[in-house]
Amino acid sequence: MYLCFQKVAGGNRFASLGRERRHDAAGTFTMTCKILRQVIGKDVVVWRVCGRVTGDDVNMLRALVEQENTPLTLDLQDVRLVDGEAVSLLAILESNGAKINNCPMYIRDWISREREVT
Repeated sequence: MYLCFQKVAGGNRFASLGRERRHDAAGTFTMTCKILRQVIGKDVVVWRVCGRVTGDDVNMLRALVEQENTPLTLDLQDVRLVDGEAVSLLAILESNGAKINNCPMYIRDWISREREVT
């Protein structure tokens, strides 16, 4: 796992957290989940989630979100795969006021069904 911070023009700060997993016998690594945290101004935090959000990645996302004390927006434009645990977390976060932007339609439908059940 890695954590990387960048300062960009205009004062926005980014933090990047991700996890790599061994992909094949040749030792190739592939990114499964990457989370970019952007602070915009004083009151807005955007988490851009990329890749797959499953298993331990869900726990990592949950822990990071619990540390936030400002309104949160999740950008899911680059999410390719989620599991049921990830969808449950997204439904809870949205119910608690988080905004979910650029959500793939299959994930949006799954979140809606999850919210109906709970």
